[in-house]
Amino acid sequence: MYSLKTKLSFAIAMVVLITVALISFLANVFIEKQFNNYILRQQELKKNEIVSLLSQQYNKNTGTWNVDLIHSIGMSALYEGYIIKVYDVENNPIWDAQKHDMSLCAQVIHDISKRMEEKQPLVNGEFTSKTFQLTDGNETLGYVDISYFGPYFLSENDFKFLDALNIVLILIGVFSLLLSVLFGIILAKRISQPILKTVDVTKKIAGGNYNERINEKTKTKEIDILIKSINHLAFSLENQEALRKQLTEDVSHELRTPIAILQSHIEAMIDGVWEPTKERLASCNDEIKRIGSLVSDLEKLHNLDSENLELHKSEINLADIIHSAAKKFDVALKEKNLAISINGNCSEILADVDRISQVAINLISNAVKYSKEGGRIDINIFETNDSVGFNVTDNGIGIHENELPFIFERFYRADKSRNRNTGGSGLGLSIVKSIVEGHGGKISVKSKVDSGSSFEVILPKNKI
Repeated sequence: MYSLKTKLSFAIAMVVLITVALISFLANVFIEKQFNNYILRQQELKKNEIVSLLSQQYNKNTGTWNVDLIHSIGMSALYEGYIIKVYDVENNPIWDAQKHDMSLCAQVIHDISKRMEEKQPLVNGEFTSKTFQLTDGNETLGYVDISYFGPYFLSENDFKFLDALNIVLILIGVFSLLLSVLFGIILAKRISQPILKTVDVTKKIAGGNYNERINEKTKTKEIDILIKSINHLAFSLENQEALRKQLTEDVSHELRTPIAILQSHIEAMIDGVWEPTKERLASCNDEIKRIGSLVSDLEKLHNLDSENLELHKSEINLADIIHSAAKKFDVALKEKNLAISINGNCSEILADVDRISQVAINLISNAVKYSKEGGRIDINIFETNDSVGFNVTDNGIGIHENELPFIFERFYRADKSRNRNTGGSGLGLSIVKSIVEGHGGKISVKSKVDSGSSFEVILPKNKI
């Protein structure tokens, strides 16, 4: 296995290498083609220049040719790779490069042919001869045969230029490759460092150190999202661990108190301190019922959380269920002098009537329990295009803002001072949330200390 830094550096180097190689190849082909076309044009111009210079060497007044200048032009052309023969208008030879210096002409032909065969074998050229007229206006003065390597040929300096160009392209490629490797290593290091830090922190989190956090900012969107997700995971695990410990403490507390009462009462009766009267036995029975109720609530919550939760759905009227649930609290409402109002209506939905009744009863029970004497409870039923819902609002003691995220957790009670008689087991809202979510709905709460709370339940119309 290779590290991210190695893989990234290698990938960048390969991309740059391939890119530079491709650019160099295409540049070489294109430049060589353009250069060859340039040489062709230059050689055409050179032949025209030779013809023009030779035409100027005829003197009309005397009817003679300037052989000395023709010789100079011919030798200059020979050194550039052109072998010329000049004739007058009657085809009488005036000057012939091969007759003048046969060995030099042979050497020029050999050098050019060998150079082109070695360095540009695909040209597959040979020495060819072409005849041009020497003219003055429309008058023909003579002829010149120009022999040259066709279709074109390159001089030694031309090949040196192309070789130098190839060396420059190779150096650019090598420099680009080294530069890309350097930048690849730097970039890979910048990317891999926060990832390695993230891995280190996740290992610590997996080991139970849920307070670990990653504080690095990478300016890389995906890595920052990863870091944010890891931090959120750590925060969630830390909260879950705290809730787990709180759950253990609360379950122990909820069981310890009635068991202690039972133990003390029964021991007192066994030791003869107390007579086993009907009232004392009834008190023991109440504690047993309280333990049974707690176990029953836990069992209900387990069943609601399990994957095989069964909902017996039928068409129900939410307004009828809420009115029926509210009637169960007539006595409690009178005892605390509470006013209650139910407003609104909605269409029928598919839902489990017993479960939804339990949701309504629990929420109304909490509103009654934590409302102040002479307070008010308002229940509003509403409907949208794809959902129905209701909210239960009271003007009671309210819930502190920092407690709101946890009130649906098991055994969580916002007011730690409440006893079991007023606060319950702390499972009611957990059960409510499980039922609502089991129907595909959602529950939310808004609350302010000393101003009251408002619980809102939203259920889909056609959730099956």
